[in-house]
Amino acid sequence: MPHSKTQEQKAIQTTYFSIAGNFVLALIKWLAGFFGNSYALIADAIESTTDIFSSILVLFGIKYANRPADKNHPYGHGRAEPLITFLVVAFLTTSALVIAYESIQHIRTPHELPKAYTLLILGAIIIWKEISYRWVLKRSKETNSSSLQADAWHHRSDAITSLAAFIGISIALLLGKGYEAADDWAALLASGFILYNSYLIFRPALGEIMDEHLYDDLIEHIRQVAVEVPGVMATEKCFIRKAGMKYHVDLHAIVNGQISVTEGHAIAHVLKDSLRVKIPELGHVLIHIEPHD
Repeated sequence: MPHSKTQEQKAIQTTYFSIAGNFVLALIKWLAGFFGNSYALIADAIESTTDIFSSILVLFGIKYANRPADKNHPYGHGRAEPLITFLVVAFLTTSALVIAYESIQHIRTPHELPKAYTLLILGAIIIWKEISYRWVLKRSKETNSSSLQADAWHHRSDAITSLAAFIGISIALLLGKGYEAADDWAALLASGFILYNSYLIFRPALGEIMDEHLYDDLIEHIRQVAVEVPGVMATEKCFIRKAGMKYHVDLHAIVNGQISVTEGHAIAHVLKDSLRVKIPELGHVLIHIEPHD
């Protein structure tokens, strides 16, 4: 099976995992928050609900970004993935602002103490979401997927809001009457963490769209593979830009200036094929032949 197909299937399977997990957790949080008098849990449920829709967006983005190149898109459709990441960030930011607003409203409104059993539910959720974060992040690195990385951070954000809720409810229950709002302050604090995580997700996706230089290790690997090809004496310029799960490369290779154009052309083809075999995550590879002086 082609490497790119394996990457795509891994990413899609991971996204289905996120959608199913977020749906179940959102339902549990809504019910526990409503019946357990905990707005921090309801705030957590709001975030999990937005996570469902954002994960669906990620699924669409991965499938669309992995469409093959065509006449109108000679470099493929990979740039759709960071665009989807921007939409995911918009979902996160919106949910954070809604949580912050509702938290302030609840702080100003007297209400009952949360139920003690909500702590057990939150403890289980925190463990599950941290496991989910680590697994999805691992898959995002394996597939070079920025939108999957954003999905992983959704799980981490969920773990943070659940941890904040756990702390807030614990304070409210330990200190009793007069500290009912500790739960709401925890939700407000969690909204700040979500906004910060939104920036952490947004920044690399922006760098991808802007073709920012971020790939020194990959460039070094490309140079090492290149000089192993017979006829390639050294390499000069090497530019990389990421689109979806693939890295597109422009490489200047130095060859003997006395050989024919045909020989230089043949070396370029061997170099291109060698790079794509030894570094499967490469997409379009353009080789420019430079004569050795």
